[in-house]
Amino acid sequence: MASDTLPAAAAEERRPADRLEAVPVRHWGRWVAAVLAILSGIGLIGSLAKNQNLHWDVIGHYLFARLVFEGLFTTLWLTVAAMVLGLALGTVVAVMRLSPNPVLYAVSSLFVWAFRGTPLLVQIIFWGYCGALYKHVMIGIPFTHITFFETETNSLVSGSVAALLALGLNEAAYASEIVRAGIQSVDEGQAEAAHSLGMSPTLTMRRIVLPQAMRVIIPPMGNETINMLKTTALVSVIGAKDLMSNIQAVYAQNYQIIPMLVVASLWYLLLVTLLSIPQSRLERRYGRGASRNGHVSPLQRMLAGTALRLPVRGSGPNHQKG
Repeated sequence: MASDTLPAAAAEERRPADRLEAVPVRHWGRWVAAVLAILSGIGLIGSLAKNQNLHWDVIGHYLFARLVFEGLFTTLWLTVAAMVLGLALGTVVAVMRLSPNPVLYAVSSLFVWAFRGTPLLVQIIFWGYCGALYKHVMIGIPFTHITFFETETNSLVSGSVAALLALGLNEAAYASEIVRAGIQSVDEGQAEAAHSLGMSPTLTMRRIVLPQAMRVIIPPMGNETINMLKTTALVSVIGAKDLMSNIQAVYAQNYQIIPMLVVASLWYLLLVTLLSIPQSRLERRYGRGASRNGHVSPLQRMLAGTALRLPVRGSGPNHQKG
C-alpha cells in the first residue's frame, strides 16, 4: 500500500511545477527610450513641416524638374562606371600585391599608397585641371619623334571623364584591399588542391579562390557602392553636370540654398534606399552557412521582439498535456 501512495505523492509534488508560467523580463528602460525617440522624431518632423523658411513650394517645383533628372542620370552612370572600373582594376592590383614578383608588388603597393594617401577632392581637382600640367596627350615611341596619336588634354579629359578617372582610380585602391582580404580568407589548401589537379595559377584564382572569396568581398563592396553614389557629389567642384552640380547651378540663381539642398537630399536618400535592397539580398545569399543570424532588417527585429511577448497558445496555467 505504501508503494501505491509514493507515485501519487510524487505526482502531487510535480503538479505545481506544471502550472508555473514563464514571465519574460520587462525592459522598461528600452520602452521609455523608444517612446522618447518617437516623440523626438515626431517633433522634428512637425517643426520642419511648419517651417516657412524651407519653402516647400520651391521643393515641390524642382523635385521633378528636368534639370534634376539630367543630374540624376549623370550621377547614376558615374556611380556604375566608377564601380566597374574600380572593381576591375582593384582585382588586378590585389592579385599583384599577392604576387611573389617584387616588381609587381612594389608597383601595386605604390598605387594603393598614392591614391589612398591623398584626399579624393584633391584627386578630382587634379584630374579636372590636368591640362595645366600636360597641354597635349601623345601616344608614340618614347625618346623618338614618332607619334601615333596626339590631342589637346582639355578636349580629351572633359569634366565627366575627369570625374570618372578620379572616382574609379580612387575606388580601385580601396577595392584592391577588400579583394585582397577576401582572397586571403580562403584557405591555402584550396589552391594547393587545384594545383595538384594541374590547374594553372590564373585558372585557380578565377575558378576556385575568387568564388569563395565573394562571401567576404560582397558586404564591404556593397557599402562602397552606396558610398560611391554619395561621393559623386564631390565632382561638382569641376562642373561634371551631376545632381549636385545642377542643384548648385539652380540655387546660384534663385538663392534658395536650403530648399535645393533638400531636393538633392531626398533624391540621394531614395537612391541609397534602392541600393540597400539588393545589397542586403546579396549579403544573405553569400553569407549562407557562415552566419547564425544573417542580415536582419529593423522591421524584422521589431516584429521578432513583438512576437516574443505574445502569449503562446496552450501555455497558460490551465493547460493540460494530453
